Amino acid sequence: MNVLRNAFTVGTLTLLSRVLGFVRDATMAAVVGAGVAADAFFVAFKLANLLRRLFAEGAFAAGFVPLFARTLAGEGRAAARRFAEEAAAVLACVLFAVVLAAELAMPWLVRLLATGFDPEGPRHALAVELSRITFPYLAFVSLGALAAAVLNGLGRFAAAAATPVVLNLVLIGALAAAVGLDLVPVYPLAWGVFTAGLLQLALLAVALHRAGFPLRPRPPRLGPRLRRLFALVLPGAVGAGVYQLNLVVDTWFASHLEPGAISWLFYADRLVQLPLGAVGVALGTALLPELSRQLRQGREEAARATLNRALEACLLLALPAAAALAVAGRPIVAGLFERGAFDSADTAATAAALAAFALGLPAYMAIKVLAPGHFAREDTRTPVAVASLCLLANLVLVALLVGPLGHVGIALATALSNWVNAFLLALLLRRRGHLRPDRRLARRTLRVLLATAAMTAVLAGLDGLAFPTDAVLRVILLVTAGLATYAVAAFALGAVRPGDVREWFRRSGRTA
Repeated sequence: MNVLRNAFTVGTLTLLSRVLGFVRDATMAAVVGAGVAADAFFVAFKLANLLRRLFAEGAFAAGFVPLFARTLAGEGRAAARRFAEEAAAVLACVLFAVVLAAELAMPWLVRLLATGFDPEGPRHALAVELSRITFPYLAFVSLGALAAAVLNGLGRFAAAAATPVVLNLVLIGALAAAVGLDLVPVYPLAWGVFTAGLLQLALLAVALHRAGFPLRPRPPRLGPRLRRLFALVLPGAVGAGVYQLNLVVDTWFASHLEPGAISWLFYADRLVQLPLGAVGVALGTALLPELSRQLRQGREEAARATLNRALEACLLLALPAAAALAVAGRPIVAGLFERGAFDSADTAATAAALAAFALGLPAYMAIKVLAPGHFAREDTRTPVAVASLCLLANLVLVALLVGPLGHVGIALATALSNWVNAFLLALLLRRRGHLRPDRRLARRTLRVLLATAAMTAVLAGLDGLAFPTDAVLRVILLVTAGLATYAVAAFALGAVRPGDVREWFRRSGRTA
């Protein structure tokens, strides 16, 4: 197994998903805008995604993958499949109960998530209606996350990484249907979320069958292995819940601001998700199975080397991405979103939030690399403690910044709390001897900073020019110039060398 090759596979498919996501979001901005209906839909979508991340992607995968890898290596495929089937049975029962309870309690859940919505007003009523449509997505995509974890444990990353593409294609189709049939667009969007969840689960089921690892229904039973799984998952779920509470806190404060604030933060976050998904999430997804395997074999030094190279690749792309989004955010937002119901005032508000979010992008990417360093050692408690401290930091920072800065203060607080999170995760790994930054990582980081500074200067200069007048062409010019400048500066300064990719792959192959 090759961690960087697998990360490349995941990153490429995630990048495709993010590009389609831009098409989706640009269409959504033009059709729905950033008003009452948009705020209601984003609250509904956030509610389902919030609990999805709590039940599935972070906590469950972090606990499941190391145990699955150990069972697969030590007891064979039959035992590993039985373990996965038992986990799926228990998870399905829990999800059914959660979805049923949420459908009944939806008015109170929306009220809890968006405290600023008037319970008698149109935003609250619409958010409740849309949330009841979208919420079953939680069950579909959480079971899909288990299937994806199995595939990743088998060294098959493509199908799981491709599932977000399905969501974006379905939502683009829903928007097209809304325009073509003259429908209120948020309703087709909500049903599109529901449909996409079913299709994603079906895609992963087919991938498991092709891998010769179909999961068959079993009666739920809490055996010793399942009890060990939930002993690992529950602390991780608490940690994921703490992180998701950060998002709830942000939405609480944003719902008390002027209409559109929730939408501005959503669109800004979507732009930050492009480099995060293509780099941070991809590296973290590929890193966890690789570190688990190396540590199971007792190869601690190899695991440290793998973590160093993953951090190096992360910073190589995270720092310039953050600088570009911060410096050229306004023309990027204008070129992608400013049309139809999304006007210049929405552009300015979204770009301001984007600049604040971008400050925390390198930290958020580093978290995706550092957290597997704990999870691979079956340590889900440390990230809980760190996440709890960061929740308090975020709450204090939002309370201090939202008054003078409005929605931008919410984004800035999120960025700063991400830096606290990354610093603490790295510090604890280092104190335990699991992270030892080598000279190469230190040298490359300095050179990446210098190359990023050169790119930033060029982007700032181009942004001051009055041409081209077309917003899309301006984005193309800025992106092309930024990439070219950074590539030239990075090679000239030695931040990256022509043989680096081959060396990374060879090094990963030797540690495999």
